[in-house]
Amino acid sequence: MTATIADDNAAVVHRVSVPRGYRFELVKLVSQWRIRLLVLACWIVPALFVAAVSRQSTLPSDTLFGRWMHATGWAGPLVMLGFAGSWALPLLTSVVAGDVFASEDRLGTWRHLLVAVRSPRRIFAAKALASLTVILLLVAGLACSSAAGGVVAVGNQPLVGLDGHLLTPAGAGGKVLLAWVCVLAPTLALAAIGLLGSVALGRSPMGLLLPALVALAMQLAQMMPLPVAVRLALPSYAFIAWNGLFTSPAQLGPLLIGIVVSLLWTVTATVLAYALFTRRDFTNPTYDGSGRRAFTAGVLPLAGLVAATIAVVASATTATGSGIEQDKVQRSVATAFAHLYRLQTGQLNRPAVTEAQLKATATCDKGSVKVAAQGPGNDWRCVVSWHLPGIDVAGTAIYQLDVTPDGRFMADGDGPKEVNGYFLVRTPTGDAPNPLWQFDGNVDLLDTAPKG
Repeated sequence: MTATIADDNAAVVHRVSVPRGYRFELVKLVSQWRIRLLVLACWIVPALFVAAVSRQSTLPSDTLFGRWMHATGWAGPLVMLGFAGSWALPLLTSVVAGDVFASEDRLGTWRHLLVAVRSPRRIFAAKALASLTVILLLVAGLACSSAAGGVVAVGNQPLVGLDGHLLTPAGAGGKVLLAWVCVLAPTLALAAIGLLGSVALGRSPMGLLLPALVALAMQLAQMMPLPVAVRLALPSYAFIAWNGLFTSPAQLGPLLIGIVVSLLWTVTATVLAYALFTRRDFTNPTYDGSGRRAFTAGVLPLAGLVAATIAVVASATTATGSGIEQDKVQRSVATAFAHLYRLQTGQLNRPAVTEAQLKATATCDKGSVKVAAQGPGNDWRCVVSWHLPGIDVAGTAIYQLDVTPDGRFMADGDGPKEVNGYFLVRTPTGDAPNPLWQFDGNVDLLDTAPKG
C-alpha cells in the first residue's frame, strides 16, 4: 500500500506542465515538412510576388490598392492582405489548426501521449498554443515579406487612401501594420473552428477542410446583397473591414464590430472544442469522430451565436438594408474626387487649391429615376460638380460606378477627357495614369451622417 501511494505521488510530481507540453507540441509541428515549407513560403514568396507585380506594366487594378503598386511600396502588402484574407489564411489555418488533433488519431498515438502528460486539459492547451504560435509566425511572414518586397522594389512613398487623401510614408506603414494586426481576429476565429473540427471529426478529412470551407461559405455570403446586420455578424467581415483604416476620418465602426464578432467566434469554438476533447473516450482506438455530435456541439452553438449577434448588431446600429444609400455614395464620391483633384493639380503644376475652395458635390442615381438609388450594382452614375477660385462656372465630370455589396466602389471616368479621361501625368516615381481617371472608394455601411 505504501509503495502504491509513493508511486502515485511521484506521478503527480512529475506530471508534464503546460510549458513543457507546449514546447513538445511546437517541435512536433515545426518538424513536419509541410509546416516548414509553409513557413519558408510565407517569408519569401510574398516579397517576390509583390516585387514582380510592381515591375509589370499592367497592374491588378481590380484589386484594392492594386492600381497604386507603381507609386508606392506600401500598396503591395495591402494587395497581399486582400488575397490572404480570401484564400491564404483560411488554407493556412486548415493545415495547422485543422490537423493538430486529427494527426494523433491517424497515428494512433493518443495512449502514449496521455501516459506521458496525464492530463487531457494540458494536452489541449499545449496543442492549441502550439498551433497558434505557428499561425502567428505564418501571418507575420506574409506581412513582413510583402512589405519588404514592396518597399525595396518601389520605395517608401506616400500612399493614396480610399477617399483620395494622401498618407505620408510613415502613416501608410503604420496603417498597413495595423491592418495586418486587425485580420488576426478573423484568422483566430478560423483557427478555433479548425480546432473544433479536428477534435469533433477525428481522422475524417472534413476536420482538416472545415476552416477553408467555412471561410469559403462566408466569403460567398459577403458577395450577396445581405442586410448590414447579417453581414457584420459574420467573422469574415473583419477580413474586409480593414479598408476603413484608409479613409479620413477612419471608418472604425464596422472594423471594431468585425473584430469583436471574430473574437466571440474564437472563444466559443475553442470552448466547444475543449469540452468535446476533455469528455472524449480515449480507450477506443478506432474513434473516427461523430457527425451527430459535431452538429449538436459545434454547428448549433455557432448558428445560435450568429443569430444572437445579428439581433445585437441590428438593435445597436441604425443602418438598415444593405447600408448602401444614395447620400452615402454621393458623399464618398465627392470626398474622393476633391482629394484626388488636389493630387492631380500638384502633378500638373497648376495653382494649389483646397477642398474647401473646390466645394465638390456629387449627384448619383442608379440606372434611372425608376430604380431606387440604393444597394450594390454596376449601374450607378454620378455627376461631380466643383468650383475653382476666380471662376464663376462650375466644372462637372461624369463617373460610372460599380458598387459591391461590402461597400467598396470603383469609379470610372466618363468625361470630360481633360479632367477624368485617360492620360499620363508625371510623378516622382515616373509617369502614371491620371488619378481622376479611375479610383477606388468605400461607403461606410454604418455611416449615420445627416442627409444633404
